[in-house]
Amino acid sequence: MLKLFDSSLRLCAVPLSVATIWVTVTNQQDNSSYGMLKYYKFSALKYMVLVSTLCACYALVAAACSWVRYYASKAWIFFVSDQIMAYLTITSVAAVTEIYYLAYNGAREDSWSEACSSYGRFCGKVKLALILHAITFCCFFVLSVISAFRAFSVFDPPYVNSLEVQGD
Repeated sequence: MLKLFDSSLRLCAVPLSVATIWVTVTNQQDNSSYGMLKYYKFSALKYMVLVSTLCACYALVAAACSWVRYYASKAWIFFVSDQIMAYLTITSVAAVTEIYYLAYNGAREDSWSEACSSYGRFCGKVKLALILHAITFCCFFVLSVISAFRAFSVFDPPYVNSLEVQGD
């Protein structure tokens, strides 16, 4: 049951990552006053596309490998790689959240005005991509918990001598 849930989460992360890539890469808006705005002008959005690409590729490979007996017995491989993917995903979510916050609210003390009133459709698509990517992070967070359980459940709990506990 846990193996099926694990594989389902991995396969669920693939379309979420692909949708994030698609929404981000096709995001552009022209404004007669300020010009064209495209995703590649923001390093945080490019980073999110890179991480989403890694997530989709890794999730496909890991889902396939989880059913191969040799790799399924190597719980540490999944533990380490799931942790890496979860960390990469949360860093890209944080970077895009910062960009979105600045575009939506501005930073008056730094003389940055908000941009979403001029580029509303662009900001809306960034918000959608951010939501999709955050859901992808949730998938990898749960996967990292599952893989940690699998990796550490093969060990017995530490032995505590009852005489040592009473002596302390």
